[in-house]
Amino acid sequence: MSPTLADLKLHASGKVREIYEDGDELIMVASDRISVYDVILPTEIPDKGRVLTQMSLFWFELTGDICPNHFISEDVPPEAAGRGMRVRKLQMYPVECVVRGYLSGSGWREYRESGAICGIELPEGLRESDKLPEPIFTPATKADLGDHDENIDFDRAAEIIGDRPLLEELRRVSLEIYRRGAEHAGGRGIILADTKFEFGSSPGAEIVLADEVLTPDSSRFWPADQYEPGSSQPSFDKQYVRDYADSIGWDHTPPGPELPDEVVENTRAKYLEAFERITDRR
Repeated sequence: MSPTLADLKLHASGKVREIYEDGDELIMVASDRISVYDVILPTEIPDKGRVLTQMSLFWFELTGDICPNHFISEDVPPEAAGRGMRVRKLQMYPVECVVRGYLSGSGWREYRESGAICGIELPEGLRESDKLPEPIFTPATKADLGDHDENIDFDRAAEIIGDRPLLEELRRVSLEIYRRGAEHAGGRGIILADTKFEFGSSPGAEIVLADEVLTPDSSRFWPADQYEPGSSQPSFDKQYVRDYADSIGWDHTPPGPELPDEVVENTRAKYLEAFERITDRR
């Protein structure tokens, strides 16, 4: 009898996924929960967990020559089929490796205040959603559940990790994976505006890509045929849900608002369309 999730020890529970221990390995299961502004909403998005997992598997395969990753197999308990993966245990690095190719979100707010993002000076006069001269590496702290990640500069991130050459290598790998992802998505009519990666180490490999990769939860995807800098863009990610939550005047503190059926259906459709266009799979 293969074990069920209930037979396994819960290793960690995040905003949208649970991680279980199975001997020396972990089983990572993506749920259909959605969080915005670091608050988990009470309404789920059907099939979202499957999209996140299958999309990550696609990118692990496409970027495996740049950097090893934690994926072992899809051998998981039956109730997690499609949305679970068996992965290696890693020592995770305590910073999020964010790469931005376009000016959006917290990067846009920071640029308006200081003309820079995470200490990186940018040209004057850029508009919201403008393409940056080249992609930039803008690390962030990993916040506890319910807190907000905080953008930090390279020096502070190097202090947190305690190894500057290692952070330089994380920057190089992050930029390379971003460029590979942006090129692939661009060929399918999707702009990869920004994304975040998580890395850890395992015996014999100092940098291993982990968690989820280039999904609508960890990235901003924009339809290229509707791209018009100067404002926020229509997107395939959860920006649509953020915009809905803002439109009803929610103050970003728990509890989050219930989502109406229309928002749930549109969000599911956006996640599925991003998945199908990027992977050429149904």
